[in-house]
Order: sequence, then C-alpha cells, then structure tokens
Amino acid sequence: KVAALAVVNAVGSVTVGNGPWFWAAPFEIGGEFGGRGLPPSFSQDMLKLRLKGGADATAAENTTLVVVVTDAQLTKPQARRLAMIAQTGMARAIYPVHAPLDGDVVFAAATGAKPVDPLFGLTKLGAIAANTVARAIARGVHSATALPFPGALPSWQDRFG
Repeated sequence: KVAALAVVNAVGSVTVGNGPWFWAAPFEIGGEFGGRGLPPSFSQDMLKLRLKGGADATAAENTTLVVVVTDAQLTKPQARRLAMIAQTGMARAIYPVHAPLDGDVVFAAATGAKPVDPLFGLTKLGAIAANTVARAIARGVHSATALPFPGALPSWQDRFG
C-alpha cells in the first residue's frame, strides 16, 4: 500500500496551457480530479512555460512538499530510494518542476508491516509511489479553494469547475 500527501504551491503549472487539463491526467483514477483527461491535441502555446508570479516570483513563495507512506518494511537507504523514485511523480504533475524558485521535496516513511523485495519490489513500490504523488498533486489543486484575500489567485474550481 502507498499513500501520498502533497502541499502544492509550485512556481510551475499543474495544468496544460491555460486549460482545465492536468498534466497528471494519465494517472487519474475514477475522475478524482475532474475526469477531463488530456486535451485532444497540444499546441505550442500549451507547452509554453507558465510560472506563477512570472518575473516577480521568489523562492520564498514557492514549493511543493510531499510525504509518501507505505506499509512496506524499508531500511533507511530503501526509504531514501523510495522518495527519489516517488519524486518522479512531481515531474508527471508539475511543469516545470524543481525550478530554482522552488523548494520541492519528497519524504518517505514506512510502517514496516510487510516485507518487500529489495530490488524488483522496491522498484515496483517506487513506480506506484510516483503515480500516487502525481495524483496527490492534481487532487490537491483540484480540491483547493482560493485564499481569502484581495489579489489571491483563483482556484482551479473557480476557473474551470
């Protein structure tokens, strides 16, 4: 079992272009973030970088923090490897990710309930964790509400819901 919790305030965009489609759409389960899939085609405009805050963005205002938790038995180095693999989910959900203006990081924790093969099992667990991270990021943005002050960015729901 794998779960992920994400706090998303990325400088990059979680949606394709200016539309309602999430970069993480291929990993969505049961319409959990709107069920819109990907756009029917991609234009060059959709692939342009869209940075929150534009030229005024600062590193103090942007980051995505994720924790991945599993019931697997992991050593400290294996938990670190799980976090490294799970971080791939950020790249599946945020464009761009790990920018100089971000403090993006993934932490991993394990309850130790079930043994896992140290090679294939850990690799499979990491792949599942990466997909789960992508989903957690999109779900967080899909479910978020706008901050309650003047000039706050609108939520996804405000724009597309």
